[in-house]
Amino acid sequence: MPTPPPSTAIRVRGARENNLKDVSLDIPKRQITVFTGVSGSGKSSLVFGTIAAESQRLLNETHSSFVQGFLPNVPQPDADALEHLSAAIVVGQERMGGNSRSTVGTATDLQTMLRLLFGRLGEPAVSHPAQLSFTSPEGMCPRCEGAGRVDDIDLDELVDWDLSLNQGAIRLADYQPGKWFHSIFVESGFFDNDKPLRDYSEAERERFLRGETTKVKTATMNLTYEGLVDKFRRTHLAKDREALQPHVRRVVDRVVTSQPCPDCGGSRFSGAVLACRIAGRNIADCAAMQVSDLIAFLEGLDAPTVAPVVEALLDRLRALEHIGLGYLSLDRSSPSLSGGEAQRVKMVRHLGSSLTDLTYVFDEPSVGLHPHDVGPLNDLLQRLRDKGNTVLVVEHKPQVMAIADHVVDMGPGAGAAGGEVVFEGSYDGLRASGTRTGRHLAARPPLRAATRTPTGALQVRGASLHNLRDVTVAFPTGALTVVTGVAGSGKSSLVFGALARQVPDAQVVDQGVARGSRRSMTATYTGVMDEVRKAFAKANGVKPALFSANSEGACPSCNGLGVIVTDLAFLDQIVTTCESCEGSRYVDDVLALHLRGRSIADVLALSAAEAAEFFTEKPIRATLTAMVDVGLGYLSLGQTLNTLSGGERQRLRLAMELGTTGQVYLLDEPTTGLHLSDVEVLVGLLDRLVDGGSTVVVVEHHLDVVSQADWVVDMGPGAGSAGGTVVFEGTPADLAASSTTTGEALRAHLAG
Repeated sequence: MPTPPPSTAIRVRGARENNLKDVSLDIPKRQITVFTGVSGSGKSSLVFGTIAAESQRLLNETHSSFVQGFLPNVPQPDADALEHLSAAIVVGQERMGGNSRSTVGTATDLQTMLRLLFGRLGEPAVSHPAQLSFTSPEGMCPRCEGAGRVDDIDLDELVDWDLSLNQGAIRLADYQPGKWFHSIFVESGFFDNDKPLRDYSEAERERFLRGETTKVKTATMNLTYEGLVDKFRRTHLAKDREALQPHVRRVVDRVVTSQPCPDCGGSRFSGAVLACRIAGRNIADCAAMQVSDLIAFLEGLDAPTVAPVVEALLDRLRALEHIGLGYLSLDRSSPSLSGGEAQRVKMVRHLGSSLTDLTYVFDEPSVGLHPHDVGPLNDLLQRLRDKGNTVLVVEHKPQVMAIADHVVDMGPGAGAAGGEVVFEGSYDGLRASGTRTGRHLAARPPLRAATRTPTGALQVRGASLHNLRDVTVAFPTGALTVVTGVAGSGKSSLVFGALARQVPDAQVVDQGVARGSRRSMTATYTGVMDEVRKAFAKANGVKPALFSANSEGACPSCNGLGVIVTDLAFLDQIVTTCESCEGSRYVDDVLALHLRGRSIADVLALSAAEAAEFFTEKPIRATLTAMVDVGLGYLSLGQTLNTLSGGERQRLRLAMELGTTGQVYLLDEPTTGLHLSDVEVLVGLLDRLVDGGSTVVVVEHHLDVVSQADWVVDMGPGAGSAGGTVVFEGTPADLAASSTTTGEALRAHLAG
């Protein structure tokens, strides 16, 4: 029999994950398909929760049951059929994990290539390639063990020199009078317990801080004495800081400062490795260069014996520079990268893969990118497609939509009002459609007609944080200021570093999102639930704890979850609605108690917009009104956070942070994850804040926000060492007439 032709499309039939309403469609393979729609319309549920999840589940099933026990548990998506799937690689916005030794170089394998280069060409030669790694005992600095930094204890934070031991001189809870650790010091017999530490002799101070471990016999017990600094290191610093209990971590963060290792200068390497050089530079020097400078260095090497290694390095480094990451250095810590930076670093890594016919899934890869850098991003997406892969992109930027071979628009609304495919076809077809996305693609908001008159100014003088070059700039108060510039130009350093230090009471709304479990829901995260419980308790003359699904009122069968989770060992978990409470989370006695005719379960089923009308209590209405103002009126109070999209979570946080007026607000790309129509809502909210007497400073790339600013501060001209200066200050109209990179992008945007 002849071999059947390969399928040309991924077939989705009857998808019902989250809010999807029996979605059926064919997604062309080996093409770029962009999924659009408002936040909460079902894009992520379709792409990540259905297609990518089923691909991963099927791949996991190819392993033995023993191996599957160590793999992430991926439940089967709720769909009638998913056919012709290929292996999916999800390149999301999750920040890169890893410890202090995880860097851009290690994450991209560029550090390995550098090791190979220096192993072959470096002089004096090292004994073997492993010696060139800061993660190996042979190559790491002995003092910092390859971390590049050492912990230093701030003694002034650890003790109060003006107090005696009996007065509680040690500033740690476990060392206060009456505590066991305190008794070791006062009963050791080494010190005058009533003498202030400042009056200790040099010998007493040394014994107190760094005294050797000594057995001490007292009248009542035998003790083991140990100097305070050594004891603190052993009890507080022996574990990874992230593994400590929150209250212990707060103590460590206060007492311990991290400094570059004095032995290796922060380079991480041993002396022998640092002595090995190529053209006057060692491997640490190369890792510390920003990518664009490292490219120039490697291009200057003329060594035929290592030409293949140099070319492989240059290919990947040029891809990083092309995608707008030329300002990064290979020794940059991976966890310090933003979500957008991490996603683009991972993209470059996949470009070097020899595998084809994969499905790549991207979650807003343009996040954090200046409009000038979206073109190079599109090039990388097209290169992945041209290698024979299927590329699925969830995206809001028109520039990325424009390169799609196929567009799927979800809607028509969000939440229960979404979950349907409202358009399929070309980008031009989408622009001409009457969908919410199509209408906003065809429109461009004009420049703000009249800018506000400032009430004063917030001054930043001589800022030199990170790559800032002695920046002096004023931010008008009583106005909306947008700080623009390419990624790495110094925007965040200026606003969240220099300006935030000048205005310590400023409200900072960054890109961090709430992390939710099955128990975390909209009402609990926003703090509304506390007030709801009080209102129900007052109306019924009972305790508020009865209305907590985590306390006395919880259904005993499901422990207040509303669902029963059955773990079937190596098989997928089965999640079923609790039969006892029918998903309400509460016992019948609690459900019988009402507030204005509704039970607690009825109230949690209300949308924020409905609840804002139902509640007369001012604290509750204020928060719910803020949710409606940022376009989240459709979320139910009982919706769990782990079902919210990234855009929804960020706006939920924004609603909480921006609940008052007369403040200074510093916002970090608040349009992340927002549909064009949601951006319009956001700008309206910012306008109301400013009109109420607040000052708003926004780091932003979205040109619809830039065009509505009162004042613009443009950073540049480039990124990293090529940035760090103010290249423009003025109104959006003046910016559009300027020759800066942002000015050219705004001019083109306004022209449509």
